[in-house]
Amino acid sequence: MTVDSVIPFLEKAKKEEKSLGEIMIEHEAAVQETSAKNVVFGMKRIWEVMVKSIEEGIKITKRSPSGMSGGDAKKILAKSKKGKSLAGKNILKVAARAIGVAEYSSSMGIIVASPTAGSSGVVPAVVFTAAEICDATEESIIKGLFASGLIGLVCDAKASTSGSEHGCQAEIGVSAAMAAAAAVEITGGTAEEAVNAAAIMLKNSLGLACDPVAGLVETPCIKRNGMMAAEALLAADMSLSGVKSNIPFDEVVIAMDDIGQMMPCEIKETSEGGLAKTKTGKAFKIKLRSSGTRKLE
Repeated sequence: MTVDSVIPFLEKAKKEEKSLGEIMIEHEAAVQETSAKNVVFGMKRIWEVMVKSIEEGIKITKRSPSGMSGGDAKKILAKSKKGKSLAGKNILKVAARAIGVAEYSSSMGIIVASPTAGSSGVVPAVVFTAAEICDATEESIIKGLFASGLIGLVCDAKASTSGSEHGCQAEIGVSAAMAAAAAVEITGGTAEEAVNAAAIMLKNSLGLACDPVAGLVETPCIKRNGMMAAEALLAADMSLSGVKSNIPFDEVVIAMDDIGQMMPCEIKETSEGGLAKTKTGKAFKIKLRSSGTRKLE
């Protein structure tokens, strides 16, 4: 069954006075022809992997073979624990956790592609941090993850979740939209507020290039996870404050699809444009090729 619109889910949630996560649990149980208990158990296992990737990611201190990443999550987390910060402790913590997962992915750690490996840090970091702030139960966390799943499914059906097809808007933008919806669910927000948060987040990611330096999913990918995780929390807060997206979520996804089709291939994961073609970006590629650290085309 292709899930290509949030509208039926919103209508059902409103009619039955349920949250987005609850509706998605019922939907997944029906699609998989199993019990709600079984699909919840499956999501709990996914959450365990996400938590593990956060825990391992923030421990990393060594730089990667390319020299472009490694140890940044630990630095940011340390900053959150001492003195004043311009962004605030929660923003620093969510950014550190998102970057940690992305660094762990680059070190060949096991992560959950949500929706992709390159954007894998956002959802776990936002869900973990939102749950920490709200002292949420495991049940609320799991519902949040199911709510995020609806957002990802619709984006994949109406557009894409591939950077090579639609640029980074379809990877990190979608992951942040998924995370924003999950955060609202965890705080006890309505289905409408969750989807609205996703719309606010996604429409502010439109047109984002996918331009990995030297073809590696490190620069700007890893730090972008941290930045977008912070924005996802803000989008959730905006929605919970009553701020609404003037463009409905489904239409934002259609716009993302249109923009993705108009984007030149040079900024769709080919490393032929954007940051990958800067002086420093090209220098990294030459260095890695000459050192034999990694074989590059």
